[in-house]
Amino acid sequence: MRKLDAEQLRDVARGAAILGTGGGGDPYLGTLAALRALEEYGPPTVIDPQELADDALIAMPVMVGAPVPLIEKFSFGPELETVFHALERFLDGRLTAVMSPEMGGTNSVVPIALGARLGLPVVDADAMGRAYPEIDLVTMTLFGIPASPFALADEHGNHIVISGVDNRWVERIARATVVEFGAICPGMGFPMTGKQVREAAVLGTLTYAEDIGRAIREAHEAKTDAIKEILRITNGFALFEGKIVDVQRRTMHGWSVGEAVMDGIGEFADSKMTVSFQNENLVAFRDDQVVAAVPDLITIIDSDSGEAVTTERLRYGFRVVVLGMPCDEKWRTPAGVALGGPGHFRYDFEYVPIEELNSAAERAGSAA
Repeated sequence: MRKLDAEQLRDVARGAAILGTGGGGDPYLGTLAALRALEEYGPPTVIDPQELADDALIAMPVMVGAPVPLIEKFSFGPELETVFHALERFLDGRLTAVMSPEMGGTNSVVPIALGARLGLPVVDADAMGRAYPEIDLVTMTLFGIPASPFALADEHGNHIVISGVDNRWVERIARATVVEFGAICPGMGFPMTGKQVREAAVLGTLTYAEDIGRAIREAHEAKTDAIKEILRITNGFALFEGKIVDVQRRTMHGWSVGEAVMDGIGEFADSKMTVSFQNENLVAFRDDQVVAAVPDLITIIDSDSGEAVTTERLRYGFRVVVLGMPCDEKWRTPAGVALGGPGHFRYDFEYVPIEELNSAAERAGSAA
């Protein structure tokens, strides 16, 4: 076990925003909530998955809904503890730790804030290694671990606990509930044992996010290239550099859906890129050719700061670099591609690993 101080918390949120592929909520808001919890309750504890007892009981708190409403409806009040206790009442035993369902700007630190409040450790792992827009798009689904019981709560004291026949039905019922709860609210589910975490989760991702965030911070301090550091740590590719010339965004069915269009600059001056998103960036088209697609990671970076730009923050005129990074191997299995690949989002092309779509020169970050 280890403790996280304020600087490490900021590093986790900054790095998770890179892995969050434009989703998972605004990292600034999540960081504020985690820092407030640290001030009030002391430093949160991170536990290695190998330290969990086989029968330890773990569950995953998460913000469910569209990221745009989160900017105005900050759902980190009493409803976060309400959803924890609502879930625990349906379990055989007490929860001994919490874990992030995804590496995203806010959702990576939701368990940190809750763990600090309740005195529970946070597992150094998550269920995606990235962020996805649907509850069932987690590695737990690949290993047959049910989302149910799954609790949701709002700021008025309302809460609901879902028992679905499968994880897809939990997503459908939860999505309809979230719309009634104001398009964003905390949820909590996927109760599992320590043994199941070690088998099904993407391990070490909290530390991985912290490493990325620290590299960005240190690059800023040294006035060096943060983007090259990100590419080095993630083994990623610089897919494009350009200026955002159009953003189409709409909130529908509890998601933020749309696309960002960029005109190239520098070596990409004669090219155009379109990135389609559903909360998270799903596919990057360069001159109408797919250069990256889910389950691989696509992240839009501010050219000057090296910080991730989430989908709700995309604006006309931003100068950006688009990065692509390989996903965890669990997503590259046939079951993983079927669950979280292009077909799930109704694209009519097959998944091809990002390494096969891009060159070594792009990996070196020549666009940065």
